[in-house]
Amino acid sequence: MTTEPATNAAAPPGDTATRESLEDYTLRFAPRSYRRWTPFVVGGSALGGMAYMADFSIGAGIGLQHGTGNALWGIGVAALIIFVSAFPLAYYGARYNLDLDLITRGSGFGYYGSVITAVIFASFTFIFFALEGSIMAQGLRFALSIPLWLGYLISTLIIIPLVIYGMKALTKLQTWTNPLWVVLIVVPLVFLVAADPGSIGRFLAHPGTDGAAVNPASIMLGAGVALALMAQIGEQIDYLRFMPPKTAENSRQWWTAVVLGGPGWVFFGAVKQIIGVFLAVYILARVGAEAAVEPIEQFNAALGALFPTWLVVTLALLLVVLSQVKINVTNAYSGSLAWTNAFTRVTKTYPGRITFLFVNLGIALILMEADMFSFLNNLLGFYSNCAIAWVVTVATDIAINKYLLKLSPKRPEFRRGMLHPWNPVGVVSFLAASLLSIAAYFGLLGEFLSSYSTLVAIVVAVVLTPLIAVLTRGRFYLRRTDDGIDEPYLDDDGNPSGTPYLDQVSGQRFERPDMLASPKGGYVSSLSLSTDKSGEHVLPPQ
Repeated sequence: MTTEPATNAAAPPGDTATRESLEDYTLRFAPRSYRRWTPFVVGGSALGGMAYMADFSIGAGIGLQHGTGNALWGIGVAALIIFVSAFPLAYYGARYNLDLDLITRGSGFGYYGSVITAVIFASFTFIFFALEGSIMAQGLRFALSIPLWLGYLISTLIIIPLVIYGMKALTKLQTWTNPLWVVLIVVPLVFLVAADPGSIGRFLAHPGTDGAAVNPASIMLGAGVALALMAQIGEQIDYLRFMPPKTAENSRQWWTAVVLGGPGWVFFGAVKQIIGVFLAVYILARVGAEAAVEPIEQFNAALGALFPTWLVVTLALLLVVLSQVKINVTNAYSGSLAWTNAFTRVTKTYPGRITFLFVNLGIALILMEADMFSFLNNLLGFYSNCAIAWVVTVATDIAINKYLLKLSPKRPEFRRGMLHPWNPVGVVSFLAASLLSIAAYFGLLGEFLSSYSTLVAIVVAVVLTPLIAVLTRGRFYLRRTDDGIDEPYLDDDGNPSGTPYLDQVSGQRFERPDMLASPKGGYVSSLSLSTDKSGEHVLPPQ
């Protein structure tokens, strides 16, 4: 064992996996030597990633269809469900410095089982990239008369140079742009309400196209659309995994940053959705229902209450472009990580995260050109069933199987050789929850349940995850309990150890949580194991 400081020495020529991983930690734990930011910097960067405009469109769509009363209740129900389910995931990401895919592996899915959910998460990133890109294209058409097809292309291309770099660049971007974004959102709204107090009454009284009073079915239909954002916690964790070690000295700051930057994002999102309903109702008579859900139209009206006409269009475009860039660098970054994780595990080949950056952006561009925005709520209502099934399954495994039943190992394991390839606890629960909720969504389980498909996903995941763990007695979680290294995985404060070890395959030094003993002698990193096609460095079952 060596105790020298970890270094980022140059990787062997052509070793793309090692070279890129030194910056973005695509396939592995984020080491202590890299995590030099304060809790508030990391938490603030995570919150900067949720500065997207989609919430305004989502809220507007719910409110215009189901009415303000049902929309407010639906948004509130969705926010509560997302917060409760996201909390254990955010804590694990920040405490053990792992992204959500690595957490999923050891929380009921197995080494290969989480490939399924990696693809689900990658789908989330390109769907929401396309949504934000569409909003930016609407802004470019509104302000500069640029046709939509060209606006879609521009909104995609401007992200590429920003997201090629890893966490360091994203942290700077989010930190510098957060104050300006808040000012452009809050100040015009305050002046709009002050100038037109009656707008509050019209907003609260809006009946929606359904014209229905507040009722459970409409509330859950609205909540189902908002619940599609449940997978956003994966992007929040892509920031939170860089939290510094939790100690007695920084405990209060650490918890505050984790709660606000993790599950707390949903309350900011809920506020934006409610603002979207308000602004859509405010401009409905003027622009019509189709345009009222477009954020560029909404904030053109809000800014018009404060600024002269010649400045309004410029500021509205600035807000839309700024929001799109802030969230889509995160969508593109997180999506490239998810695709890379899935592809590398299946093929034992690492083509480079940048390759999948272009794959993700290409899919998003196709969705934009196909006018995804016009059927947004239907798409999100369908997708939310899969997102809910995944997140609730992992959250249930952490909260119940790890802490209550103690059938799942408390510390999340992600390394090849330590996990079984597949674990029925997560895989079966996720598939059952997804398929049954989708069947309910399309009315295959009866008309009544079609309005409550999201609740079907939640209930099935919450019931099956512990049930299957009990039936299998937890024996499919770990293939081994001993990784062959004498030093404890965690230090005295319960944080992952920072002691570096030499990886005999790559010649790099990696910290203790990334390492295992090799059957051939010495140590090997989880990164090298991911691309070990022969399996000669994989420890045998214990």
